[in-house]
Amino acid sequence: MQVRNKAGEGAFDPVTEADRACERALRAAISAAWPEHGLYGEEFGHQPGNGLTWVIDPIDGTRGFAAGMLHWGLLLALFDGQRPIIGVLRQPFVDETFWGDGEQAGYERAGQPEPLAVRACADLSSATLATTSPDLFKPGAEAAGFAALSAQVRMTRYGGDCYHFASLAMGHVDLAVETGLKPYDIQALIPLIEGAGGQVTAWDGGDAAMGGNVLASGDPALHERALELLNSRP
Repeated sequence: MQVRNKAGEGAFDPVTEADRACERALRAAISAAWPEHGLYGEEFGHQPGNGLTWVIDPIDGTRGFAAGMLHWGLLLALFDGQRPIIGVLRQPFVDETFWGDGEQAGYERAGQPEPLAVRACADLSSATLATTSPDLFKPGAEAAGFAALSAQVRMTRYGGDCYHFASLAMGHVDLAVETGLKPYDIQALIPLIEGAGGQVTAWDGGDAAMGGNVLASGDPALHERALELLNSRP
C-alpha cells in the first residue's frame, strides 16, 4: 500500500489511493442519482449544488487503515445547509453498517439488522471514555481538559477514530471526545448518535456540525459534567 503525506513539512496527514478511489466512486454514484445535490469530500473538496450536500470522508482513520487495523470507516452525511439529516458509517472489511437520521438509528452486519440505543450512565465514575489519541490534544487548555475528564472516568480507551462513536451508539461506550475535527469527520456521526438517543456538541456546548473540538455522550447528565471538566483550567 502506497501512503502519501498531504501535509506540509514537519506534519503527517496520510492519504492512500483507496481514499481517493472510494471518494471518486461515491461522487459518481451520488451525481448519477441526484445531479442537483452538492458534494463535499475530504480528498476532492466542494462542488456546490441546490442546498443539499453529501459530505464524504472516504476513509476516516487512514492511519489505522494504512497500518492494517480495523477501526476505520467510510462516513457519508446529507447536510441540509444547517445540520446533517442523515448519517452512515460503513466498515466494509467486517461488513458493518451504522445509520441514523436523528430520530432513530440502526446497525446491520452480514444482513442482520438491529436497532441502536445508547446506554444510561449519569455517573462519571462508572463511565467509559474513548478518544483516538491523547497526543492529538494541544498542550495547554485542551490537554488539561482531557486529562481532567479522563481522571474522573472508570476507563479510558484509545484508538478507533470514527468507530468509537459507533461504539457509543451501540451502548458500549459512554463518552467520545475528539479535537480538531473537520465537517466530514463528524457530520455522519451526529444523526447516528442522536438517532440512538445520544448527544453531540462542541466543547462549548454549541453545534458540532462544522467540527472542531467535539464531545458525544449517551447520557445528558454525563454530557454536562464532561463539558465542565473539558473546559476546566488547572
